[in-house]
Amino acid sequence: DKKSCDVEAMRDLSGDPAAMSALAHPVRLALLELLGRDGPLTATEAGDRLGQSPGNMSWHLRVLARHHFVVEADGGSGRRRPWTLAASGQRLDPEQSSEEERAAADALLTTVVERTFGQLRAWLAGRRAAPRSWQRAAAVSQWTLYLTAAETADVRDTIYQVLARFADRVEDPSR
Repeated sequence: DKKSCDVEAMRDLSGDPAAMSALAHPVRLALLELLGRDGPLTATEAGDRLGQSPGNMSWHLRVLARHHFVVEADGGSGRRRPWTLAASGQRLDPEQSSEEERAAADALLTTVVERTFGQLRAWLAGRRAAPRSWQRAAAVSQWTLYLTAAETADVRDTIYQVLARFADRVEDPSR
C-alpha cells in the first residue's frame, strides 16, 4: 500500500507553536520524510528503517499524531497499526506573532536547515554513484541577485507553485 490520496497538500504551521516545537526534532522530521517516501508504516517498520526501537518510533508517531502531522492508516490493529502523512509538507509564515511562536519557529528552522544541509552533504559525497541521469539533473548553482522584498516574495511564491504541481504524487516515479 502506498500513502493515501487523501493527504493534504500543505499544512500551514503559523500560529501553532506547539506543533512547531513538536516537529523541531530530527527523528520526527526523518519519520515524516520516510512516511512520505515509503507510504504507511508501522512503528516497527519505521524503526527498522531509521535504526530506532519500535517503542521510540511509537512515541514519536503519537507526538506527531497529537499535532496532526500523521494519522492512522487503514488496515491495522493493535501494534500493527500503520501510520501515514496528514499533509505532504509544511509551510511556516515568516512573521510570527508571539515570542513563543518566534522561539518555536527558530528551533524548527534550525533543525530543518541542519537536516537539509546534512542531506545535501550526503548527496554531494555520493553523487558519483548515482545514475548519470540524476547526476545531470541535480544541479547546484550559485547566484548573486539583488531583489526587493516584493521580488523575493514573488520568487518564493513561484517556487511554491512549481513544487505544488507535484504535491499530490502518491508514488516515487523513480521506483
